[in-house]
Amino acid sequence: MSKNMPAFVQLLEKADNFTLRRAVERLREGLFDPFGVSLLTARESQLNTVFDQGAQDVAKNKSTHLCVCGSYGQGKSHSLTYLRQRALQQGFAVSLINLDPREVPLHDFRQVYRALVSQISFPDSDDPLGKVWEQWTKGGYKKQLKGKKADPLSIIPDDMPHVFKSVLTALASENMQLSRRQKGLKKHAAFRPREFPWILSNALNGNAPPVVRIRQALKYREVSFYKEQSLVCKGWEPYFDMVRGLGLMFQQMGYKGWVLLFDEAEAIAQTRVNVRRKSYAILQRFFCPDEPLHGLYPVFAFTDDFFSTVKDEDYERVDTRGETEQPYFAENYAKAWRRLNIHDLHGLSNREWQTLAEKLIHVHGKAYNWQPEPKQVQKQLAAVLKETGAREARLKIKALVNQLDFVQQGVVLG
Repeated sequence: MSKNMPAFVQLLEKADNFTLRRAVERLREGLFDPFGVSLLTARESQLNTVFDQGAQDVAKNKSTHLCVCGSYGQGKSHSLTYLRQRALQQGFAVSLINLDPREVPLHDFRQVYRALVSQISFPDSDDPLGKVWEQWTKGGYKKQLKGKKADPLSIIPDDMPHVFKSVLTALASENMQLSRRQKGLKKHAAFRPREFPWILSNALNGNAPPVVRIRQALKYREVSFYKEQSLVCKGWEPYFDMVRGLGLMFQQMGYKGWVLLFDEAEAIAQTRVNVRRKSYAILQRFFCPDEPLHGLYPVFAFTDDFFSTVKDEDYERVDTRGETEQPYFAENYAKAWRRLNIHDLHGLSNREWQTLAEKLIHVHGKAYNWQPEPKQVQKQLAAVLKETGAREARLKIKALVNQLDFVQQGVVLG
């Protein structure tokens, strides 16, 4: 094994057989495996450097972002999966989603919010957001807030949308105490405490039940202020504001912040122009915010074609409504995004693929308890790499695993 892979050797020696086999099985299917990504990521030092710079900005309460750019097959999804693991290791809450224009289009930010919350992971818990919040308010806060009498609800940002502020307060509160006689009265017919956790969790996740049911849950959780404003969110802004508010709240809960990983963001450029301009406006809030995005670290994966589309937009176009004319696009985004934080991916060189193949030989050997002859097997894998040419990275790795399977079977049968 090459002497210039100390981190790989250390990970491989610590890994148990089940973890290694699971990684190989997933790679064989062309899927991403978290541990496999840790073992087989190329140029991780460069990716670490650029990501860690953004993490330092988050710690200093500076707004930051990162764009991972490359052509199809150059490892954008792989890089985001790797960054997900690194962010969790550093103490961030993390969400990784695909911006599918049919299911999670960026311009419909309610869907984006729902996807982010449903895919959220915490470094110390696999529980959903609502459960993590409840546990923190019922004791976990004492590690972060000074004084035993500190109010955990004080960390809910004041500018968080009213309905979400009310729901978070309710999740941290107990049900109203009613006597048996009171429960039998008609005016308390809506007192169904078993339903309240489900109602509140769904409301927090953006899957809002009917407002009347939310009101009932808030009433019987004794949220004193819930009637002060509407419990309905209109437009995409409240959901963006909630994401921004959660980033700050997570910091005050003791996490480093919230890393948002958006894969396939180039799909924005494949939508109609009226949809693109809405998506651009949301991206502008991430890239050039009017107010600091405390605790948020958005990372987008783009192809170069996306930025070509942004550059070629007709920024002289006007929108005529009645007798007034307004610019169709709120900004000239090609100019506004000249100084984005971009990490360019390039196709791996032949030497880098050879190094990756060498790593894969040792992973496969340890996973299935056999002793490959590195030099002989490397020649066979080199032929596979030549045959697969410019295929997507995960498909090339899949082909390498298949070849190692054939070699292993030959050794066992021999």
